[in-house]
Amino acid sequence: MAVESDVMEAAGPYDRARALSAFKLGDITFYWITRACAISVLLILGGIIISLVVGAWPAIREYGLAFLWTQRWAPSADPPVLGALGPIYGTLITSVIAMMIAIPVGLGIAVFLTEICPLWLRRPIGLAIELLAGIPSIIYGMWGFFVLGPFLANTFQPFMISVFDGVPVLGTIFAGPPSYLSLFNASLILAIMVLPFITSISVDVFKTVPPVLKEAAYGVGCTTWEVVRNVVIPYTRVGVIGGVMLALGRALGETMAVTFIIGNSFKIQSSIFAPGTTISAAIASEFAESDGLHQSGLILLGLLLFVLTFFVLAAARLMLLRLEKKAGN
Repeated sequence: MAVESDVMEAAGPYDRARALSAFKLGDITFYWITRACAISVLLILGGIIISLVVGAWPAIREYGLAFLWTQRWAPSADPPVLGALGPIYGTLITSVIAMMIAIPVGLGIAVFLTEICPLWLRRPIGLAIELLAGIPSIIYGMWGFFVLGPFLANTFQPFMISVFDGVPVLGTIFAGPPSYLSLFNASLILAIMVLPFITSISVDVFKTVPPVLKEAAYGVGCTTWEVVRNVVIPYTRVGVIGGVMLALGRALGETMAVTFIIGNSFKIQSSIFAPGTTISAAIASEFAESDGLHQSGLILLGLLLFVLTFFVLAAARLMLLRLEKKAGN
């Protein structure tokens, strides 16, 4: 026994040092692997930006800043006349209308699920929301083209046109004729597509509200609406805004569903029932048949969409930082 103890004591320091060396090697390897993964993201992003700039350079050199406010899009003209004003207008209008519809509906669903909904009904509604998020965008486009578009053109649009006929401003916004393919139809599809993002994130952040805060509000006689307005929303506003901005980013870049039902018209019209186009829809519908300056113009549209999305997300980040700083003070 004494001999075995002496042998173990003699081998102990060597084995310990070897184990520590192995652990150190593993930590170093893990550090460099994770660092390489993080750097690869920056390299990929930089590569995308460089490729977009290189591909768009002929159009930038040809049209300059006038590309931003030129409405006409005539790639077959000699020389080609290309302008991004129509796609930019369509992208912004459809995204804004979609968010105006999706935000109140999504927050309403989230409030219902967390504050009012019976326990037996929460799971089916939650599954339905998750199913909406998993449906491919092309299915939304086909449904919008064959079902939603005809329904809106035959029922909803004529009703809105008749209601606001002759009303200043609103009569122009809701002017006819009804159309299967329009900015409003695309906006409604976008609202349905981004609804799961707003609802899911809002439900998750609403669940983080400490129960003691809501119980205290109920204890002093507050109604459910007052608890939601004065306790739940203020406590979770950072997370809610983050979810809204995530949904807005999705709406700005959606392609296939919008391409099916927006009409692909580069002409800017004041009515939301008129056909239009977005940046992503214009690229998807014309890129396969483009070449030369036409293709460069489409790549420049992609670069503009990239910049637009970047500024939207950056603005959201700054807003969240200001809210967090204000809450900290």
